Amino acid sequence: MDNLKNEVEVQIDQVSFKLKEPHDFSWLKDLGEVVNVFDQQDSGNICFVVESQFRRLFIKYAGARTVQYGGVPEDAIQRLKEAVTVYESLKHPHLTELLDHFETASGYVLVFEWFDGENLHPHWRFPPPHKYTHPESPYYKFKQLTVGRRLKTLTNIFEFHVHVEREGYVAIDFYDGSIMYDFQMNLAKICDIDLYRKKPYTNTIGRMWGSKRFMSPEEFEKGALIDTKTNVYNMGAIAFSLLGGELDRTIDKWEANIELYDVVKKATNPNREKRYPTIEAFYHDWVMNIN
Repeated sequence: MDNLKNEVEVQIDQVSFKLKEPHDFSWLKDLGEVVNVFDQQDSGNICFVVESQFRRLFIKYAGARTVQYGGVPEDAIQRLKEAVTVYESLKHPHLTELLDHFETASGYVLVFEWFDGENLHPHWRFPPPHKYTHPESPYYKFKQLTVGRRLKTLTNIFEFHVHVEREGYVAIDFYDGSIMYDFQMNLAKICDIDLYRKKPYTNTIGRMWGSKRFMSPEEFEKGALIDTKTNVYNMGAIAFSLLGGELDRTIDKWEANIELYDVVKKATNPNREKRYPTIEAFYHDWVMNIN
């Protein structure tokens, strides 16, 4: 009840949302009219869709005390600032493009190109189990696509992460909520790679950022090395989500061929030494077995 008492409602243009305390968003006026808001993240960020007569943009902002965030705004601001280098270093056709970034009086802003896709983990609209069963859920709709279309999406995701590997980064907090899909154009893009980091990287906290549905054992172990084998597991787990039974990784739930099942099963071996040594090696076997 105390949290409810501390919440304030904010109105910007035709959009309203709640924060823990008032905040200055006057800087948004220079970018356009706010037509949508995403305020349920636990990262400390709040996101806006803004329109002008010329274009539509996606805005990510840190600095406000959002309702779902348990930390302090200063930490969220620092993470968002660090994300700028990540997006600039990993620029790729399969990644949403960072167009601009700047400081405000009370926070930090990232401005992205608009991609007209739907997030495959819309927990604020379709919390589980509705995510998996509701006909309007983007995840449910994606699972109704042909195996061929889903294979193409996964191949694009793996291509991007080969690029990540080559640039000397590791993926952190990649999950189905990092995937946007445009059902009109049948096109996917990756978003929200804020926490990707340069190698070498060590787990310093124990349970790391991310969805446990896609996380390797080392992402729960303080002091463990987080490297390309970690990301191999992550890629395999994504494949099981989009082409199989997610955490039910049996052949009965798998929708593609047995050869690809064997590739993905190897990638998600709990024993990191039995996985593919690199994402590139995993990607090679994946592509060789698509038929």
